Amino acid sequence: MNGWIVPLLIVACLLALGLATVRLLKGPTSADRIVALDIFLAASVALCVAASLATARTVFLDVAIGLALVGFVGTVGWARLVDRSADMPEETTDDKDHR
Repeated sequence: MNGWIVPLLIVACLLALGLATVRLLKGPTSADRIVALDIFLAASVALCVAASLATARTVFLDVAIGLALVGFVGTVGWARLVDRSADMPEETTDDKDHR
């Protein structure tokens, strides 16, 4: 395998992590932050693949598959939570006084 693929993959992952960090801190919505966390997950899976390619060990691929499965379930869970919170009516100060 060419010697430039793994360093290129690592640099691309670090760039994605940097951009996702900006989106995570800046927001402005919860959906933006969830997408940023999903980018973190995808970059970590890609870094596991890069480690597997660099060391020629398949154990890193097992870790990548586990991360992908757990991350998918987590992303779906967060998306459902945000969707449900968007459907709930917001309370105003007038509503609290009439209880």
